[in-house]
Amino acid sequence: MNRIRYNLMTWLSILSLMLVITPRLNAEDWPIEPPKEAPTDWGPVSLNFEEIDYPWPVQYLELRRYGEKMLMAYMDIPPEGRANGKVVFWQHGHNFYSEPYEDSFRRLVAAGFRVIAVDRIGYGKSSKPLIPYNLNFVSANMKALMDSLGVDKVAAVGHSMGGMVVSRFSMLYPESVSHVAMVNQIGLTDLRQSRSWRDPLATDPSVPSYQSILRGHTRYYPTTWPPQHLEYVRRQYGQTLSGDYPRFARVRAMVSDILYNDPVVYDWQHINTKTLVIGGEEDDLADDFVARVQHVHSELPNSALHLYPGIGHNPQVEIPEQFHADLIRFMESDPDEPASEWR
Repeated sequence: MNRIRYNLMTWLSILSLMLVITPRLNAEDWPIEPPKEAPTDWGPVSLNFEEIDYPWPVQYLELRRYGEKMLMAYMDIPPEGRANGKVVFWQHGHNFYSEPYEDSFRRLVAAGFRVIAVDRIGYGKSSKPLIPYNLNFVSANMKALMDSLGVDKVAAVGHSMGGMVVSRFSMLYPESVSHVAMVNQIGLTDLRQSRSWRDPLATDPSVPSYQSILRGHTRYYPTTWPPQHLEYVRRQYGQTLSGDYPRFARVRAMVSDILYNDPVVYDWQHINTKTLVIGGEEDDLADDFVARVQHVHSELPNSALHLYPGIGHNPQVEIPEQFHADLIRFMESDPDEPASEWR
């Protein structure tokens, strides 16, 4: 068994001597509008989030890839109350990791699902090696964790870049997936057709400003900014203050290169699993998002399309009640019935 559990409290007691830890604030403590400048009390945040508490125990899967030992952090969250016997494997977006989806996980386990949520290699509490990242690597790690946990089949849910992950995983391991949900997936085009390749490590990555990080996050919400989201801006900005940030920036550049080097636009036609393409119509991360996802829907042999007018990239935050009710209803549906009959 290659799963190993670390004593996080021991880590935190040691790291508290080395780090200035800024505790996470409650939602009501954040300002209604994000500040124009980074607050002066925002200190460095470690690259592996040692000082960030996750809501459930964090375990680690030991992997050996590209000749290196790597640790992939994950939470294995049991259902509450009456279990329905189904497992959800959740894949996070590129600017995130598993912990920000806590509300989604609480709603899923309350509905009887077991939830497996990872920080992919390169993110969150997982190892951050400087390697050539690709979706086959990510999918193989996903399958390795399922095998380690003795899980044969999952409902695969992916948000943003996580949608790319579940696309590739479902194509490579169709026998391991009962349902697929692509939530505001990115990677909707083959970027190689619009620009030439650029070496992600040709120059030293620049350090993003607070304002540029904030702009990236405000794009997720076309109407109302949720004050609690500022916590994730704080964390991302805090990492730029770490002495190890230059190396981390190179890792981020290599991970981001997946969008160019490993498109999933040729995967969808090979995914026969029952699939839901779902998300907010006002997604500012893609040009002509609605037309793009309609194309995804048309490419998938067995899919349903469900979009929310006026909602942006994070429907799980903007309309949590409606979004999660729809998602749960889909995952509770018979996997052998056509997706077109889901509603």
